Amino acid sequence: MLSSTLLVVASAALASAHTVITYPGWRGNNLVTNESWPYGMQWMYPCGGMPTTTNRTFWPTTGGGLAFQPGWFSGHATALVYVNLGLGNMGPDLAPALAGPPNMSHPMLPPFEIIGPTKNPYPGTFCLPQVPLPVGITVNPGDNATIQLIETAVHGAALYSCVDITFALPGDPRIPIINETNCFNSTDLGVGDVYTMTLRDSGQGNVTVPSAAARDVERFAYWAYAPVLFGSLLALL
Repeated sequence: MLSSTLLVVASAALASAHTVITYPGWRGNNLVTNESWPYGMQWMYPCGGMPTTTNRTFWPTTGGGLAFQPGWFSGHATALVYVNLGLGNMGPDLAPALAGPPNMSHPMLPPFEIIGPTKNPYPGTFCLPQVPLPVGITVNPGDNATIQLIETAVHGAALYSCVDITFALPGDPRIPIINETNCFNSTDLGVGDVYTMTLRDSGQGNVTVPSAAARDVERFAYWAYAPVLFGSLLALL
């Protein structure tokens, strides 16, 4: 009886470690953990193991809203989020009759960081009211595409969740109405920019990975600039 109870708890924990697209739609429920998917479907690329749906959601040709629940990552206070677009439905998928886009890597937004209040499971919902089309891409009404939401945990693994869309002109009544009930930002979730600090330019010899101790020294060395930074900020006030 105890082993059965532990199995149920473990399965629930795995099933909750997922993202759910709440607007404009969702390819399908891939919150599944079973013998075929022992670690959960959403770890599978593309789209968390779900084939392309025939029940598409209409979405504006000028870009539109996207809302999602970032899921639950017990033990991880932060995660990275990517929003990509795949065009058409002529690529490989789980079934030839439900072929998905051949390329799912057109970025719609710069990646950003989810910041949870603790290392406990994330609460809340994110709303992106106006997600643009990828740079340099134009679409026409009636074109098919897929939006893929990717969430990467601290340990490096990624969760995939998708919504299949058909583009329509803005104002088309078939586009789902977006409002504060289906697209809102929870106050207990934070967001951060993702950026890099160049420590060594390219073309300067072999890359040397510093030891853990050396990285700690470098990390603490940055704090030496804190008084200068804070002083500069105060001078501007």
